[in-house]
Amino acid sequence: MLQRITNNFAALTIAGVMLAWVWPQGFVWMTDGRFAIAGQPLLNLALGTIMLAMGLTLSFADYRSLARMPRALLAGVGLQFLVMPLSGFAIARALSLEPGLAVGLILVACCPGGTASNIVTYIARGHVALSVAMTMVSTLAAVVLTPLLTGWLAGAYVEIDRWNLLVSMIGVVLVPVVLGTLLNRLFPRAAARVNAVLPLVAIVLVVLIVGGIVGGAKAQIMEHAGVLLLATFLLHALGFGLGYGLARMLGMGEVEARTISIEVGMQNSGLGSGLAKTPAFAAQFANAAQAALAPVPAAISAVWHVVIGSLLAGVWRRRG
Repeated sequence: MLQRITNNFAALTIAGVMLAWVWPQGFVWMTDGRFAIAGQPLLNLALGTIMLAMGLTLSFADYRSLARMPRALLAGVGLQFLVMPLSGFAIARALSLEPGLAVGLILVACCPGGTASNIVTYIARGHVALSVAMTMVSTLAAVVLTPLLTGWLAGAYVEIDRWNLLVSMIGVVLVPVVLGTLLNRLFPRAAARVNAVLPLVAIVLVVLIVGGIVGGAKAQIMEHAGVLLLATFLLHALGFGLGYGLARMLGMGEVEARTISIEVGMQNSGLGSGLAKTPAFAAQFANAAQAALAPVPAAISAVWHVVIGSLLAGVWRRRG
């Protein structure tokens, strides 16, 4: 049952967004800051829980094995932080996006790959172990690269506080992932039992986060629907297309190229929308209306990447 739910992550995300559109109050409590635990907004805790779930699936042997990174892994992670950030910046420029939308698009483009890519890779008959390794490496690298790349590219629209973004990435990504790995090492049996349900918890939290962003920004989405849908579609279409094409140009086999395409094309949109929603990030905008727009591209991106990824996976699975 849990496996079936996990495999239908894409459909659940789309259903959650549709429900949030007609029933915003059922989702906005996750992202509007009204609830906090131990002084931490619920959104931050939800993001940390998602990263903790990923950490619990890892062992320190997995980290050590990265010292012997194969060529496909290096190529995949390199393309992740080359193709998507530059595509996001180019699309923002080409479509003359407003500052809030441009910064939000660039931020999600600079985020690491999402765990949903592992599911889509499995369906596409890709290299699942490579996908998991790429997600892990890009997530760890994003602690430094996301603030640096966002500050560099989005700095054309608003002055980005790289240090604050780095601190957020450490708290939301690095600490929970390493803590999860440590708990897995110290309490393997308990971790195994928790791991049986954590993927479902992570999926529910991602759907609630994305739904909360969409529900809370319904008016802004309606106002900018055309350009917003186009920009986010182009971002992920370029990610999947260039990820596959460049991987093949680098000499990767068909299975590796499919995997890299999926990993590059699918972002951790929940993380992107969560980071853009934080008060510290919003405070960087002189205009509150533009600050409210920043989380929206990541929320729409969450829908596009699972739609495109699922369609591609279906095509590739039929080809064998």
